[in-house]
Amino acid sequence: MKTHHPLDALRDPAALLGRILIAYLFVPAGWGKLTGFAGTAGYIASMNVPMPQVAAAIAVAAELGLGLAVLLGIQARWAALGLAIFTAVITPIFHAFWNAPEAQHMMQMLNFTKNLAIIGGLLAFAAFGPGRLSFDGIRGRASHEVLA
Repeated sequence: MKTHHPLDALRDPAALLGRILIAYLFVPAGWGKLTGFAGTAGYIASMNVPMPQVAAAIAVAAELGLGLAVLLGIQARWAALGLAIFTAVITPIFHAFWNAPEAQHMMQMLNFTKNLAIIGGLLAFAAFGPGRLSFDGIRGRASHEVLA
């Protein structure tokens, strides 16, 4: 038996706002990496990541491509899962607070834990979908049937 919650009426607008806010993080970052590709590859190389140009291209594809897919709600569940995996992989590389100089320790730990929260939000979109105010919603693939 399906029950209703008082916040059910906000499900789709909240999902849309959540997608906009998640995309606001990833899409401009991906655009910046694309337009400053050489600098991005150089920074990635400075972190001793192998094949920095390939890693930079993956970052652009993930942040810009998957970020736009989440924003628009196009294959949003898969896009959110892809961004969650991408974020989980890069977080310990670029925010290794345990190896950071003391002056950077707190900032890197904050960024590390912020990324964990972002992964959590992305996994929620992967699990429950983008809502009906999305391209997936228009095609009837917006959300997993949730039982309260």
